Amino acid sequence: MPLERTTAPRTKVGLVAGGLGAYWPQFPDLLPQLKRSSARVSERMGELGCEVVDVGFISDAQEGAVAAERLREAGCDLIVGFLTTYMTATMLLPVAQRSGAPVLLINLQPTESMDHDTFDTGQWLAYCGACPLPEMANTFTRAGVPFRSVSGYLEDPRAWERIERWVKAAGVRAALRKGRHGLMGHLYPGMLDVSTDLTLVPVNFGGHVEVLEFDDLRVRVEKVGDAEVKERIGLAREVFELADTVVPEDFEWAARVSLGLDRLVEDFDLDSLAYYHRGLDGEIHERLGAGMILGASLLTARGVPAAGEYELRTSLAMLIMDRLGAGGSFTELQALDFLRGHVEMGHDGPAHLAISARRPLLRGLGVFHGKRGWGVSVEFDVAHGPVTAFGLIQRRDGRFAFVASEGVTVDGPHLKIGNTTSRVDFGRDPGEWTDAWSASGISHHWALGTGHRIGELKALADLMDVELVQI
Repeated sequence: MPLERTTAPRTKVGLVAGGLGAYWPQFPDLLPQLKRSSARVSERMGELGCEVVDVGFISDAQEGAVAAERLREAGCDLIVGFLTTYMTATMLLPVAQRSGAPVLLINLQPTESMDHDTFDTGQWLAYCGACPLPEMANTFTRAGVPFRSVSGYLEDPRAWERIERWVKAAGVRAALRKGRHGLMGHLYPGMLDVSTDLTLVPVNFGGHVEVLEFDDLRVRVEKVGDAEVKERIGLAREVFELADTVVPEDFEWAARVSLGLDRLVEDFDLDSLAYYHRGLDGEIHERLGAGMILGASLLTARGVPAAGEYELRTSLAMLIMDRLGAGGSFTELQALDFLRGHVEMGHDGPAHLAISARRPLLRGLGVFHGKRGWGVSVEFDVAHGPVTAFGLIQRRDGRFAFVASEGVTVDGPHLKIGNTTSRVDFGRDPGEWTDAWSASGISHHWALGTGHRIGELKALADLMDVELVQI
């Protein structure tokens, strides 16, 4: 797809390795071996796409304090403490207390098993990273410092899969804490479930909500030139298949609005956007609202999720799924197919083009059901295979919670009405699933992303101290 994604900052991982300095004069070959292991861990972290802040190897509490200060100054998204052999809790506690970042303890011994017949004490100690883990856990718990751990061996694919899960979760947490989320227009009248207390976004996740007017978009659309519109139409023709119902004037208008949206996102430095405007009698704000779908879909595919109907929490859910590599398309329930055992879900608004099962279709609509205006809309289904439905709940006490359910998108008949529609098999009766999903407290919108993501979402929920409801 000829779309360049917006470049997101790399996850910054602080790495400190350590062992008990009393061992070094006793076993001269031990420290060099442990440092080689530490270098390999640093290398593997870099291969995960991280920016690694490696403060080296510590051997006592004094060196631990120095490492703690360096990591605090670095402003890391995740602190990884590598337990290479036995070490005391005094060496790592300052790192955990001062960094202000989530802490992951890893115990990766050199190989799967020791050679018990030939190993001496020094060689055994290189496999002794498990020994201090309970000590660290006890101390961190008593200090009120949350932590998580991964134990395995240096080239253990299962351990690195779990480590990568924590790294990805830390990157999403950072994206939320540093994110700027646009909210443009006003609430769709009557949608009480969609309403979000704006203060709760920075309170629960961090970040900033930028309240925008549709006039902020209007003035940018007015400055778009005809040559730019022609170029944007060319891009859309590359990305989409065009139905014969697309009216050229509507297509041109959608392209013009798309360019204005790009400028809006750039000018306000937005990481996500939610919007809605009702409008009246074809006036300019109604036309802007009706012309959003093309541009919002292109933005979403480039890593700036855009959701209609003023769905701020769903635009955040889409951002989370996108940063996990799952895409995340704007979604609601459409129908239940009891004959085939499928839940049909999608939306008539913006979609994540990068996760389409086929080349997405632009269809011209004379009516946007339940909304004013007319124009072009996107039609496709999400790539067939494992998927995760994911959304945000706003609890009565003001806390946010996650809700997720894993299923499989499958082939089947689809309506041709300018909607995204995916058939999802959740492995149970569609009615029972719908009742359980609704009972979670989710609003009627959420994100649908590719892959089974419960493991990654559990890691994120842990890092953010958020409840995860699994359906």
